[in-house]
This record gives sequence, C-alpha cells and structure tokens, in this order.
Amino acid sequence: MQRLFDMHCHLSAMANADEVALDAAGLGISLINMSVSPADARAAERLAIHGNVRLARGLHPWWIANGEIGPDEVRLAADECAASRFVGEVGLDFSGARAKSAEAQIGALEAIVRACEANAVEGRVVSIHAVRSAEAVLDILEAHGMAGGAACIMHWFSGTSDELVRARELGCYFSVSERMIATRRGREYARQVPSDRLLLETDAPASFGGDGAAREIKARLLATAATLADLREEEEARLLDRVARTSEGLLG
Repeated sequence: MQRLFDMHCHLSAMANADEVALDAAGLGISLINMSVSPADARAAERLAIHGNVRLARGLHPWWIANGEIGPDEVRLAADECAASRFVGEVGLDFSGARAKSAEAQIGALEAIVRACEANAVEGRVVSIHAVRSAEAVLDILEAHGMAGGAACIMHWFSGTSDELVRARELGCYFSVSERMIATRRGREYARQVPSDRLLLETDAPASFGGDGAAREIKARLLATAATLADLREEEEARLLDRVARTSEGLLG
C-alpha cells in the first residue's frame, strides 16, 4: 500500500472526524490536524487516540482578524505552541480587510515564535499561513532563528518569486495542494521547491462543520502528486516515495 501523508488539514473541523481518521488509517494515510485557536485545539484532543493523526497547536490569523481572539487567547496559544512538537496553523494574512489587523497578527505570531524559541522542542514542525505577508513572516522567522530550529512548512505558498527564494534559503519546506497548482504561479513555484522539502496537503475540509471522507483525501493527494510529477518531469511513484519519506521523517 502506498503511504500517503496529508501535512495540513483540519480533521477536527469535520463532523465525522473519528470516522475519517479510522478510514484514513485503513487507506495508509497519516495526517496533521491543524488547530485555529486554543479552544479548537482542546476540542481536537480526542483524536489523539488515532495512531495516524498528529495534533498541532495553533492560532489562525483569520481568528485574530475577525476579533474572536484577544490578548488572553494569544498568550494561551503561545504557551501551548511552545509546549507542542507540532505547531499550526499560525501565520499572517494581510489580504483585503484582514490587513487592518496586521499589527495584532504580527504581535501574536511574534509571541508564538518567541515562546517556541524559549522552549526548544526536538523535531518541532510548524505549518505557516502567509497570504500577502510572506516578507513579514520570513522576517519574524529569520529574526528568531525559527527556520533553523524547527521544520517550518510554508502552507500553500503564494508570495513573490523573491520571497520563494528567501524561504528556500532559510530551509523552509513547502506543502502543496490541488488549489495551489491550479494557478500558473503555483505551478511554477511547485517546480522550484527542492525535492527533499516537497510535501502534500489538502487543507480539507472545504467548509468547517461538514462531513469529510478519507477516500476524497486520498484522491486529492494522488491528484496533486500526479500533477507535480508532470510539472517536475519525474516518475510519479518515485515522487510519492520521496515525499512519503520526507513526511514520515517530520511526523516521526
């Protein structure tokens, strides 16, 4: 059975999360569940019983932008991220009206990164959201040496080509989804990702609160891999095996 890894999804946002986790195990799929707030992370703790699921602690910038997260939750999220091997989803989003909360978002991300810096955890993996904010995200990672002390994964990267080069030089990983490679820029970036730092993701589900399906996750991962193999002019099976080994090394 081909080993598959979904390196960025929101399993806990699926109404049938336990069913999906069990079915995914049967299909040879392991995944990281991203949380969007401390409350979301607590609700996801029940999924720890599934051996193919890793739980990440995070604070999504959208929740800061819409006012649902205040200073107390930011401090709690920073403490929880610092104590966790898996961190995500964290980052910045300066698109549209969310740009108005840029200062609060930056403060929250810096608090999380500083807390993680103060409490180094071996093998830490961090999944990062960076929409119209890659430069600011990379500035923070570089200022605190985060990319050198943890495996920083740029989730669905959409920055500039110069920012892509900078992220590569910092040693970042890149998780690629179908939606990323649906754009010309995303396809070009997917060609440029170093082979040993390429990962797959689904970012499922499409909307929080609905049902998910492990077979859909598998289909989406394989479809992404097929497109990547074509873009990078390599054999699909070889690409899948290399991505699996990289992912397995990160998940442990």
